[in-house]
Amino acid sequence: MKFFVDTADTNDIRELAETGLLDGVTTNPSLIHKAGRDFLDVVKEICAIVPGPVSAEVVALDHEGMMREAEVLRKIADNVAVKVPLTMEGLKTCRKLTDDGTMVNVTLCFSANQALLAAKAGATFVSPFVGRHDDVGFDGMQLIADIRLIYDNYDYATEILVASIRHPVHVLESAKIGADVATMPPAVIRQLVKHPLTDKGIEGFLADWAKTGQKIS
Repeated sequence: MKFFVDTADTNDIRELAETGLLDGVTTNPSLIHKAGRDFLDVVKEICAIVPGPVSAEVVALDHEGMMREAEVLRKIADNVAVKVPLTMEGLKTCRKLTDDGTMVNVTLCFSANQALLAAKAGATFVSPFVGRHDDVGFDGMQLIADIRLIYDNYDYATEILVASIRHPVHVLESAKIGADVATMPPAVIRQLVKHPLTDKGIEGFLADWAKTGQKIS
């Protein structure tokens, strides 16, 4: 499974990239607002830090407007994935951009039927939002399972990019189902490494090592 980080904070991105665990980045207008910086400057900086796909979202709602904004975004760097909403206009834009060789992330997916449309439109990634799905009383993980089944049935190349991840269990369940990518906030990535028995084991080993009076040098 690929790990993307869902943030526009370049300090977090740089720190996580240094671990070698980061495969890409997703951003959205809300994250850009939180960062408080110029959108294009942030995307350019992120693309220089991470060689993998960097999702940058259009804000126009019509096909022509999306294409104009996409032209600006895809000129930033070769690893930009233009992010479009899962609407008819967004799918039309997806097809056009994909045919031109641009990576496209179709976002705000909440049903398997929508994911099917995204694959048929040639999306590089489809982003089902599991956390928001759970929030309104639906099973986000069942959505991922349904999409995986449909994509496997027809051998679609579109990658399932699980978004709106709230906690490590979302990551675990997505990996078990066979999702291609999980994008998550920096805090969730850091939570994945934590386990109380790991901490306890380190504490015990260090205590015993101190008793030996030795040094590694």
